[in-house]
Amino acid sequence: MEPIIFAFAGKGGVGKTSLSAAFIRALTARFPDKKLLAVDADPAVGLLTALGAEPELTLDDVRMKIAESIDRGDTADAVALLGEARFHLLDCILERGNLSVLAIGRPEAAGCYCKVNAYLKQVLETVAGNYDFVVIDGEAGIEQINRRVMETVTALVLVSDGSRKGVQVIKTICAVASRLMSPKKTGVVFNRVSPAFDPEKIEDLPPVLALIGDDKNQTENDMRGDTVFSLPPDAPVLAGAEKALTTLLEGTPYALI
Repeated sequence: MEPIIFAFAGKGGVGKTSLSAAFIRALTARFPDKKLLAVDADPAVGLLTALGAEPELTLDDVRMKIAESIDRGDTADAVALLGEARFHLLDCILERGNLSVLAIGRPEAAGCYCKVNAYLKQVLETVAGNYDFVVIDGEAGIEQINRRVMETVTALVLVSDGSRKGVQVIKTICAVASRLMSPKKTGVVFNRVSPAFDPEKIEDLPPVLALIGDDKNQTENDMRGDTVFSLPPDAPVLAGAEKALTTLLEGTPYALI
């Protein structure tokens, strides 16, 4: 059976990583006998902190060498490194029970990562089949969508706050994804919105999966540097994740309703 892949995208600072982590917590609790891969594909590396995971090796440790070779024009060296990188892939995956974590890492130098993003796409395609669920916390904006890094996903989860800019970003991502990706489902989660927020007043939105209000538990959790597993069960971000997850799993092999 093919894995169920959730990819999260949206404007920076809207709580995309927190929601990704909440999905991971919900999935590991609901399906303790299934294998789950969490992919931190955001250079900000927030998902690692949210999960309390610190892999000794990230894909960026490998891709930085490739990028440096590309910048120098050493095409042959870059090709050799790409081949060698496949052997280091398993070393980049940290396993904790039924949860595995793959970190992309934070780039430490400027430069074009077009070819490296293509490698990241190959990595995701290679490892996804070993798991029942994959949760990808993508980088902010549309770059990875444009590069087709997350080309084949089961559900594209767009995260936004109630701001005009946040909404515009998810609309742009949705438009680009409709041309370059093939998600079976697409939905929006609005995070940190007021009780008066009404998504029905916004035109041309994908289905709204959940509305999450201000979450003091999540804010305090972040300030303390605690993981998502430290949140109380009634935390709004967890309730929103559960609601969105239930909707997305309808009609899949893991249908809950």
